[in-house]
Amino acid sequence: MSLIDDVMKEVNTVMGLVDERQIDAAEALIKKEQRIFVLGAGRSGLMAKGFAMRLMHIGYTVFVIGETITPSIQAGDVLVAVSGSGKTGSIVELAQKAKADGVTVIGVTSRADSPLGELADTTLVVPGATKAGDGVQSIQLLSTLFDQSVHITLDVLCLKLSRRDHISNDSAKSTHSNME
Repeated sequence: MSLIDDVMKEVNTVMGLVDERQIDAAEALIKKEQRIFVLGAGRSGLMAKGFAMRLMHIGYTVFVIGETITPSIQAGDVLVAVSGSGKTGSIVELAQKAKADGVTVIGVTSRADSPLGELADTTLVVPGATKAGDGVQSIQLLSTLFDQSVHITLDVLCLKLSRRDHISNDSAKSTHSNME
């Protein structure tokens, strides 16, 4: 068996444990007329940025917290916060503040019983290995398995949103950068 086979087996194991009903619950909270904010640190932050980009492609108003052009988050907005452990201080603190200000929080974490998982209005549990040792164990470094599986999970959420909103691939392509 090759390393590629080993990694794919790990990803398939984690994705088999992701509850699609949780993705559906997140989908129900995300509407075109709302502003969507994403938050994450490190590689989890990169997965959140990838999600934000795809949301933009399908017509959502989306911002990445921490970018210089991001406005302040307000009541009625949606925050998608990503933290493998669900305990990352900067992520949990911002999610708590947002929730107290009337923002809907979608948590993406490996543990439903984490601080992020418990404060979120809905939680996507992606039980891939994290650097804290949570989740399905992995041969890969640190939280790679969590990050890979989050990327797939959030892409499935975008696919569900695009189908719900009747956004075709051609329509999404029209918002894709032509500077590549």
